[in-house]
Amino acid sequence: MNNTKTLILALLVAIFLFTGCAPKGDVERIGIISAMDNEINVLLKEADIEKVDLIGGMEYHVGKLRGKNVIITRAGIGKVRASSGVTAMLIKYNISKVLFTGIAGGVADEPQVLDEIVATRLVEHDYGIISNDGFLWVSGDPGISREAGEYYYCDEELVELAYKAAVETVGKEHVFKGTIATGDQFIASEEYVRRLKEEYNAYACEMEGASVGAICIKYGKPFVVIRALSDKADGKAHSSYKNFGDIAGANSSHIVLKMLDYIE
Repeated sequence: MNNTKTLILALLVAIFLFTGCAPKGDVERIGIISAMDNEINVLLKEADIEKVDLIGGMEYHVGKLRGKNVIITRAGIGKVRASSGVTAMLIKYNISKVLFTGIAGGVADEPQVLDEIVATRLVEHDYGIISNDGFLWVSGDPGISREAGEYYYCDEELVELAYKAAVETVGKEHVFKGTIATGDQFIASEEYVRRLKEEYNAYACEMEGASVGAICIKYGKPFVVIRALSDKADGKAHSSYKNFGDIAGANSSHIVLKMLDYIE
């Protein structure tokens, strides 16, 4: 009898642990994530929200958008919050792909404020070793490894869909594809912008994309990061962000809406 009870208890525990992840029969959804409210306000207004789940203090809006099943969340600013937000999303729901939408600071010379950058790859520009010789960008364990840093590559099909949607939304002359650099700093320095451009050939810098990419790769989920430039990450970045942040965030949201029209 005791063995039967033990077996039943073990089975119940296994079921509980399994159902903590996305159930096999759960409807497949597109995950949409941002850092700030002004980056998803447009999407939430257009979406038909069925329910709002609270996970780790963050709201996950479950519903339909442009006829597609979606989860929309604002994870918060910075790599820790973004990686936590996308991890919870991937564990809780049956996510087919992840779209990150938001704003960024411009790094390359050609793109200007309110232009769009579709990431082909992302990099953590602040991950490495600081020694008496300065900063060394590395991958793996910074206490051991001295290899070149790691890039996180976006899904090629999603990149092309995002680029197509962006061109139709804001015009080809305002859309660029390339590397986006991620770090836990709001960059407002011409010198640091020069470094990002020279070392990583970056088009933009922000605070979440690479961490989202790293998690999606670990979970085997395709992803893309779409960023509108709110500033040029220079000495005028703070004032430019105040003037153009909301507009830039809305622009990227409209690109996501157009993408959803293309996704089958």
